[in-house]
Amino acid sequence: MINYAKDYAEKVVNGERIAGKKVILAAKRYLNDLKKAEKDDFPYFYDNERANKVIKFMEILPDPKTMQSYPLADFQRFIIANMYGWWRKDEPNKRRFRKGMLSMARKNGKSILISGIALYEFLMGNSPAYSRQIFCTANDKKQANIVFNMVKKRLNALRSRDLETKRGTKVNRDLISNLDDYSYVRSLSKETGTVDGFEPHVGILDEYAASKTTEMMELLESGQALLHNSLIMIISTAGFDLNVPMHTIEYPYATKVLKGEITDDTYFAYIAEQDNVSEVDDKRTWIKSNPILSVPALQDQVYGYLAKRWKEAKQKGTKNSVLVKNFNMWRQAEEDSYMDIDTWNAAQIDPIDIDGQRVWFGIDVGKSSDLYAISWLIPQEGYWYADSYAFVGTKYGLEAKIKADRLDYVRLQGMGQCEITKLESGVIDVERVYEWLDGFVREHNLDVQAICYDPAQYGTLLTQIEKGHPEWQQISVRQGTLTLSMPTKQFRDDVLDKRVRHSGNEILTGAMANAILKSDNNGVRIDKNRYSNKIDAADALLDAYAICFRENIDDYLTDEDVFNDDFGF
Repeated sequence: MINYAKDYAEKVVNGERIAGKKVILAAKRYLNDLKKAEKDDFPYFYDNERANKVIKFMEILPDPKTMQSYPLADFQRFIIANMYGWWRKDEPNKRRFRKGMLSMARKNGKSILISGIALYEFLMGNSPAYSRQIFCTANDKKQANIVFNMVKKRLNALRSRDLETKRGTKVNRDLISNLDDYSYVRSLSKETGTVDGFEPHVGILDEYAASKTTEMMELLESGQALLHNSLIMIISTAGFDLNVPMHTIEYPYATKVLKGEITDDTYFAYIAEQDNVSEVDDKRTWIKSNPILSVPALQDQVYGYLAKRWKEAKQKGTKNSVLVKNFNMWRQAEEDSYMDIDTWNAAQIDPIDIDGQRVWFGIDVGKSSDLYAISWLIPQEGYWYADSYAFVGTKYGLEAKIKADRLDYVRLQGMGQCEITKLESGVIDVERVYEWLDGFVREHNLDVQAICYDPAQYGTLLTQIEKGHPEWQQISVRQGTLTLSMPTKQFRDDVLDKRVRHSGNEILTGAMANAILKSDNNGVRIDKNRYSNKIDAADALLDAYAICFRENIDDYLTDEDVFNDDFGF
């Protein structure tokens, strides 16, 4: 009996099938786990027969457009084989993978594949044997109905050719019912309202890149709390918004799982994307983000479509849109974005030991005191180390703040990246800001070189620092292009050259992703008046950089260097 997953994985690993880095990692993970499964200490086994059973079922299902059945592509078989071939050794009827993330370019059969999973669980699922709830969810009702309607069309096609299926199922506008075991399929969005007895055996999150919050994910996960064999499937193409949960939470997590940086044996990820922009000019690489190109019968059509899209995009200046939708690459929506996010992410390093170091702080007070950002730069040999912290106001409610900024501040507070105000008014307590700054400096024995601030609304903290730390130099940074143009351009160059590196702070990263350039006769600067998401952390960092960027970091000496025996006086 052929092992489809093994066959595909071996072709990917040996280069016979061109694939992106993350797909190669997924293939290696499968092959490594297959070896691990032979040992007693690995808690899972691979059942090739069960995997092939599900693949066979899906290859029987008719395509609603043609009413014909088609074999799955090799990558689709790999995905299905992984999801349904791995089981627990101690409880062989319990699945290994409880969450799966599938990301690839548009027009690669994601809906066909995921509707097949929904139909299998609806018709053939047996754990539990009764009352399986399958939900097709998305950010809005229209999107949620796409997969649901695909399930409905394929089931109707199956019902037309199989009397047993027709007898045992009922299809209504908003509900698909299994009359034999009381299971059902329905769509779900924020517009649906409450669902009685909500226990989603399978939750499908379609186009998760469009979800601004984790609301639907949390709803599904909380509903599965008492279920022992549940499944969540995330399917999506990349997006333009780099602050959405898929990009800030799910995508990095899946990447770390594939790299082995995080061990999560219950999480499956298949991410088909281009590895970089430059390779898009080579059509031979397009299969990385468009794995459907492995199907010979579709190659002419798909290659022709992609070639036309890419040629037009280069002529019209709309490359970002095509890179996102047709080559599955996360990109900023704005063509005049300040910072290329790939460049910023490439400059990330593990947090350094900052104890006893020199530091330049930048401080930016947001409008209506709804965000107070403190960023800092610490000189190292050959580069500046950047990090940030924020104080979050809740003047109009915390949920509204999270939705507006598209940052989960509750989660980020738990990670130590921010602090949500405790004042009943919801405004930020400036005394608490001062306490934190004073405590942070004391805790790490920092040598404060300067507090560099945007003078707008800064007066209260200025007074606090003058009273508590008169030795700290406070420098007002004029917020105009004449002052900020050179450091703004130099900072971006330094990030590219890895002369600025950072900790991966999510609020700072989000701010960099959102920052838009404006220009006038005096040069360029970040446009404070043209953004929908907060950029305060980036503004604060640039305030600090505007003062310290002329410092010589190539010959930077730490106290440790000076007092080392090798250093002669």
